Amino acid sequence: MSDELNGKPPSSFYIIGAVFLVWNVIGFMFYLQHAMMTPENVPEGVDAAMLEFMAATPVWATSAYAIAVNVGMLASVLLLMRKSVAMPLFVVSLAGALILDLDSFVLRDVVAIWGSGAYVVPCAVIIVGVIQIWYSRSVANRYYR
Repeated sequence: MSDELNGKPPSSFYIIGAVFLVWNVIGFMFYLQHAMMTPENVPEGVDAAMLEFMAATPVWATSAYAIAVNVGMLASVLLLMRKSVAMPLFVVSLAGALILDLDSFVLRDVVAIWGSGAYVVPCAVIIVGVIQIWYSRSVANRYYR
């Protein structure tokens, strides 16, 4: 209760913010793996059709991916710093992820290549993105400076 009176967030705020940051760093690592993939460092389990699909990703979709993960990391750091700009940045991050999904699921048929398992990560990204927006908005009036 004393934390609320002096405007300092509880420990749970920092734990949730740290989880968001870890989530976005993991996304950034996946982005780097995708962006820097060469025939010599293809991850195990990626067949030729998957590799061809990833190599054919248009620049605008790869850019949306980069924006999603970089802005998501920045938003997480700003959330931990209690800055109000975190919430709109989480929106930008989710928008970048949705643009990447537009390419993969609407314009090209990723499910034909990866199977129904292709839905798992994008669905998790959308769910976590919505949670990040909701949480950063819900704490805005209480903890942001």
